[in-house]
Amino acid sequence: MAHRASSSLRHPKLPTGKQRQHLKHLLLFIALVLALTPASVYLLKNAPATINRLSSYLQQLATRPAPVVKKEEPANFFSIASSLLATADDSGEKLTATTATGLLLNYSVNSALQKRVHDFMASYQVPYGVFVAIEPATGRILAMTAHSAVDPNWGTGAPFDLYPMASLFKIITASAALEQKKITPASVIEFRGNSYSENPRYWETNPRGGNNKMNVTFAMGKSINPLYGRLAGEIAGKTSVMECVNRFGFNQTLLPGVPVKKSQAAEPQSNHGLMLMGAGLDHEVKISPLHAASIMASIANGGTMMLPSLTDSISDKSGSVQEQFKARELRRLVSPETAQSLTTMLSSTVTQGTSRRAFHDRRGRPLVNVAVAAKTGSINGTDPRGYYSWFAAFAPIEKPEIALVALVINQDKWRIKSSQVGAQALEEFFSR
Repeated sequence: MAHRASSSLRHPKLPTGKQRQHLKHLLLFIALVLALTPASVYLLKNAPATINRLSSYLQQLATRPAPVVKKEEPANFFSIASSLLATADDSGEKLTATTATGLLLNYSVNSALQKRVHDFMASYQVPYGVFVAIEPATGRILAMTAHSAVDPNWGTGAPFDLYPMASLFKIITASAALEQKKITPASVIEFRGNSYSENPRYWETNPRGGNNKMNVTFAMGKSINPLYGRLAGEIAGKTSVMECVNRFGFNQTLLPGVPVKKSQAAEPQSNHGLMLMGAGLDHEVKISPLHAASIMASIANGGTMMLPSLTDSISDKSGSVQEQFKARELRRLVSPETAQSLTTMLSSTVTQGTSRRAFHDRRGRPLVNVAVAAKTGSINGTDPRGYYSWFAAFAPIEKPEIALVALVINQDKWRIKSSQVGAQALEEFFSR
């Protein structure tokens, strides 16, 4: 027995199976602890410095600007279509063009209307002329053309550039007062001074009487400066006028995807400045023809502005449609009630106002057999130099199908007025 015990102590039995596996894990753990002990002791001794370095690194990461990830911009089809419009193919009723990548652009443009207007301006050799027409209910552009006898390259950006707005601003002045219900189309306002006076010092009424009187509708048609100056400065007020300026899309990016410049209308610093603005005499209030046409289309559309579009569809080489036109609402400029009142007020321009001669023959017979709502504007400008003549309109009044804006800049010699361009356009459009 003693001999067997001594042999067992000299040759211990090694663990097997699960015991052996547990022993392996234990030895591995002990080895890991022994290996990490020096590093742990070092870290504990240098913990403050290590923490400071780590904190500094994290702060650097937090303040470092995030890397700029360049996103692929979607193709700006409006800009592409605009650049190819002048050389588009005329198939008779519609225009088409093919891009460098093989896309087929099917324009919304009425080719007969486009040609009639362009040829009319060219035949009179206007120094500068631009025309835009829009379908009010959808925003589809029915015509967009320009001509310059002075600079052949001017027309490329003409619909998108800015020009003094002149008396087209009276529409915004009227909107500010109508939205507050401070006037109706039948309201009569007193004023002093000549109808086309440009000095607000002479517009304020005399409390002892002897002032001029006129209702706002007739004054809109005749574009009476003192009346609309007083309407802005003494009835609507600066806050309401500037609220309308904002709603109408000035001083902001208004038309997404459209290469149009921001229309400008800085807040007046005095009441005289406000009156000048309200009358359309502030030379620094500027607008693009496309924006002005969109405003007229909005009034025709009950106060709602639609996003302008140049194409009905865009297809690739295989004929697959890449983009199909869909009407898109942008914003509401005025209430439907205000839009209706503005329509009433604008209706006097062609019947008895500043555009009567352009829309009637020598016997007084109308040249266009539809009711037209319109506004004219005129002002001197410097870029380019000349006398600016605006005409903005929509028709028919009952159910508008077209809204348009024409701008003609005459120089030393008068060629034509913008209202004549508008009359040509409406005569062509409603001759079908």
